[in-house]
Amino acid sequence: MQSAIFEVAVRGTHSIVIPDHVAEPFVQKGYSRVKVRASFETKTIEFFAALRKYYGQYTMMFSKNKQKELGLLPNDYFQLQFFQDTSKYGVEVPEEFEAVMLSDYEAFQIFESFTKGKQRGIIYMITRFKDSQKKIDKTLVLCENLKRGVRENKELLKSL
Repeated sequence: MQSAIFEVAVRGTHSIVIPDHVAEPFVQKGYSRVKVRASFETKTIEFFAALRKYYGQYTMMFSKNKQKELGLLPNDYFQLQFFQDTSKYGVEVPEEFEAVMLSDYEAFQIFESFTKGKQRGIIYMITRFKDSQKKIDKTLVLCENLKRGVRENKELLKSL
């Protein structure tokens, strides 16, 4: 499932209003999360987002970092296209995270018991590291902390 390409602008600092005719087919089929392709001039980025109804309008968040990555200025119009989110967690999973988690069954089972939102939050914590070895190291720390009973996000990546 995918939408037609449509034009939008950022409203406020980081929100986009999505036309009803674009959002409703996804929401009616139970897809409140979508894969998004955003394009402006010669740049294109892909990411995952949640569709939310806010004061009668469908909206989605569009962070300052994504705006910067596309080279957007305030009031610039750009193109979006939605695709059905077929990912397991609703976010791109780093290879390093996946490999470490699959090697530690106990930690993986604990991770799988969390809500989808908490899982995404943890994955985002690992994704922010650019260095591959750092992602591996932080995922190893995460696994140990999960097995020790740590559940607070701000404590999950702290070493002993």
